[in-house]
Amino acid sequence: MSRTLVAGIDSSTQSTKVLLVDADTGEVVDEARAQHPDGTEVDPQAWLDALDAAGAGLLERADAVAVGGQQHGLVALDENNQVVRDALLWNDTRSAGAAEDLIAEMGGPQACAEATGSLLVPSITSTKLRWVRDHEPDNAARIKRVLLPHDYLTWHLNADKTRFTTDRGDASGTGYYSTAQNAWDPALAEAALGHAFELPEVAEPHAVVGQTAWGAKIAPGTGDNMAAALGLNLKRGDVSLSVGTSGVAAMVSPTPTADATGLVAGFADATGQYLPLACTLNAARILDFGARILGVDHAELAQLALESVPGAHGVTLLPYLDGERTPNRPDATGTLVGLTTATSRADLARACVEGLLCSLADAVEYLEEATGTSAERIFLIGGGAKSAAVRELAPSILGRDVVVPPEREYVALGAARQAAWALTGREPEWEVAGEKIYSAEATPEVLAQYRALKENTAGW
Repeated sequence: MSRTLVAGIDSSTQSTKVLLVDADTGEVVDEARAQHPDGTEVDPQAWLDALDAAGAGLLERADAVAVGGQQHGLVALDENNQVVRDALLWNDTRSAGAAEDLIAEMGGPQACAEATGSLLVPSITSTKLRWVRDHEPDNAARIKRVLLPHDYLTWHLNADKTRFTTDRGDASGTGYYSTAQNAWDPALAEAALGHAFELPEVAEPHAVVGQTAWGAKIAPGTGDNMAAALGLNLKRGDVSLSVGTSGVAAMVSPTPTADATGLVAGFADATGQYLPLACTLNAARILDFGARILGVDHAELAQLALESVPGAHGVTLLPYLDGERTPNRPDATGTLVGLTTATSRADLARACVEGLLCSLADAVEYLEEATGTSAERIFLIGGGAKSAAVRELAPSILGRDVVVPPEREYVALGAARQAAWALTGREPEWEVAGEKIYSAEATPEVLAQYRALKENTAGW
């Protein structure tokens, strides 16, 4: 008997991943990837080329397809739907001043958070539009339509080139979508760019928004964090901790949030609920830093860290190596304290791992405070979660058990799950088998040591 197959696409900052998945069981049948160019601004054609390369021989076998894409990126199109300029990505921080200007124009942090669900930061799309308005007025005047990266790829796949769509999850990261009202705020969009422009249709979760040239149904797609939550099958109160280039803590919530401090972004999810999220700029790169300065690989770094003791004999790393977003310290650098003549290489390795985990513990606490909800389960995913030290020390720093699911491409898997949902009209019940639960005695003194350093350096 032939299988029903769906395709999930993860178009991230670094690459495009395509999974071909059995719609009934969630089994990954085949997969491929293609790299993206480096940089914080990229010609969107590179994403299309990567999608075509990774999807060759896979996509045409699917009965439905969906895209999970990097959030916030500005894809500006002219009246002929041609790209106006290279896309400004989430990690392009040139619009920091624009974010401050927009917050002030909206009436301050609380008004901004209430209007959009989030306090604007440079990653948010509206701040990039304002930067283009102020620094590239000719380009700004040409902009007739604005899409997010996943929207652009969905349009590329759709045989109907007159239809432009997005979903509420990714839309909620633009700075001109109201999570409280579940609708665009055209006035905020116009204020950011200086003139009105076309906004894509916000499709209902798991709607069919078109079909491909080979006849497959197309689901709305969503942002990468929302897709990962789908792939993990997170329930209300569950938290995913993704240790990638950045660290992302996201909690499924039934109600919207509006955090004026900016610590928590009040995003929507891809199911009709909400996904408040705290993002750190530094995560796996902290492990890269530790491995480099100690001259070891990642496995050796983990082994060294586990040879030390909780608190690393007093050595503490505040790991804001390239500034920080949560908390908002864009000009910060890393701070290492507590060194003595007795400090060992193992202590330095331990300080790197503990600094990473303490930063993530802060992110989880911010979520709990913003939602008024204690985390039910914590799922540890991402490249940094491969570290034995991160896995074993996480429950002691976080003060609770940690679930480590099997290593999979959860953004692409979540997109495939959405595609299956759109195809069949019912939520797939895919089992995430092979989870491992890590437990350890809590070490609150380590987190206290870290937070004391964070407070002492607040004005640096």
